[in-house]
Amino acid sequence: MDKMTKRDGLEGYFLEDLEVGMEGSYAKTVTETDIILYAGVSGDCNPVHLNDEFAKTTMFEGRIAHGMLSAGFISTVLGTRLPGPGTIYLSQNLQFRAPVRIGDTVTATVKVREIIAAKKRIVLETTCTVGDRVVISGEATVMVPSRG
Repeated sequence: MDKMTKRDGLEGYFLEDLEVGMEGSYAKTVTETDIILYAGVSGDCNPVHLNDEFAKTTMFEGRIAHGMLSAGFISTVLGTRLPGPGTIYLSQNLQFRAPVRIGDTVTATVKVREIIAAKKRIVLETTCTVGDRVVISGEATVMVPSRG
């Protein structure tokens, strides 16, 4: 049985509803517009993301998306899917394993690894994939809304 609860018109989980092994995900196809907008909002105008001629001279042999753009999809899962609204990010470690390119569909997945009920926190395995290829792996700790 799904224990998702509607709070203030938004769906999510309370700490008491979570179990080790639960997963949530979000998928997004990265576009040229996403990269340009991310560069503008973040200030990261590294030419490997924006200049095709420069990017062709790098080990990637072409433009790649900002790593933190893809990592941001993890935040999307945490704040909108699992645990959901009201979740507060406390920490995140990331290993960038492979580049993401325009047109790639990135799927961010989080999996509950540990529940620390006394502190209203959970630890999650975080992964971003493009197809079967892991592009980012890591671990997050978040504070979760509780009924009590």
